[in-house]
Amino acid sequence: MPKYLLQATYTSEGLLGLMKDNASGRKAAVQALAKSVKAKLDSMYFAFGTDDVVAIIDAPDNAAAAAMSVAASSTGLVSACVTPLLTVEEMDTALALAPKYRAPGE
Repeated sequence: MPKYLLQATYTSEGLLGLMKDNASGRKAAVQALAKSVKAKLDSMYFAFGTDDVVAIIDAPDNAAAAAMSVAASSTGLVSACVTPLLTVEEMDTALALAPKYRAPGE
């Protein structure tokens, strides 16, 4: 199953919700969100800096990953960004394709 990097930042109201639910409550909510689109939460961490939450999600496809991001962001309490992750083997396959590209102005 493809893996996705989920990065999320809470609004001030979202942080109040985190304080009310606790970190374990938010993890349970993300697990339920993932399950609702046939995905699975692989790992989840809280952070400080640009992102408040970083997670790895196993999702069946891009549509499921996008649905999770939209559902979370649509609350207005969190801003989520989902990035598809490539395995080493997938990157090697991409590198072996050797596409032809002309840079602008060349």
